[in-house]
Amino acid sequence: MIARYTRPELGRIWSDENKYRCWLTVEVAASQALAKFGLVPQSAADTIRDKGAFTVDRINEIEAEVRHDVIAFTTTVSEHINDTEASRWLHYGLTSTDVVDTAQSLQLKKPPPSSAPESSPSPTP
Repeated sequence: MIARYTRPELGRIWSDENKYRCWLTVEVAASQALAKFGLVPQSAADTIRDKGAFTVDRINEIEAEVRHDVIAFTTTVSEHINDTEASRWLHYGLTSTDVVDTAQSLQLKKPPPSSAPESSPSPTP
């Protein structure tokens, strides 16, 4: 998005930070669901939930090398988890499309934190 033509609240929705936050939400939800079915160890799913994090700068750094956004993202999250047994279950059973498409629906449905409108017009009767 071109910043000078973008309203701040829309810019936050489509920012890389929010995109990756939504990706992480999908990854955590998937690992928790798979754990409930016994396909992923619950301790690993909980570690992914509790320690999963990222920085956009690190994702960009890795993506410049590997040329794949989801690999760069999962690598960064795995670095933050810092537990090889738990992080091996990150992205388990998912495709890149599963994560990206589901996360985009979250971006459309749920605004990012601190996205309160700068000024809201009063509703007209």
